[in-house]
Amino acid sequence: QVQLVESGGGLVQPGDSLTLDCVGFGSTFRTNNMGWFRQTPGKEREFVGGISRLPNRTYYEDSVKGRFVVSLDNAKNVVYLQMNSLKPEDTALYYCAASTLPTTRAIDYNYWGQGTQVTVSS
Repeated sequence: QVQLVESGGGLVQPGDSLTLDCVGFGSTFRTNNMGWFRQTPGKEREFVGGISRLPNRTYYEDSVKGRFVVSLDNAKNVVYLQMNSLKPEDTALYYCAASTLPTTRAIDYNYWGQGTQVTVSS
């Protein structure tokens, strides 16, 4: 069993940076691959970025490549989503999720956090 708790969302201006945190609880957290997703009203949950355990690599959705960075602190059981050069279209409810697979598909993720809202507006 894995529990995930996100934090760090807020209201920022275009061009700003923001870092989301996701703390994981549970004995299997350190064996799970982690992903970040986002969702806006009326749309499906969209993969943003992820990090796999073995091999240790990150992967991103095209629209955030070069702007967003996913990283992992194993000592603290925390996965981060650093978001730079934020745009209004990045506005969404952001979720972290855990999976036994290194995947971009939401259906493959077994555990989800409650979400944290990011709003990019001038």
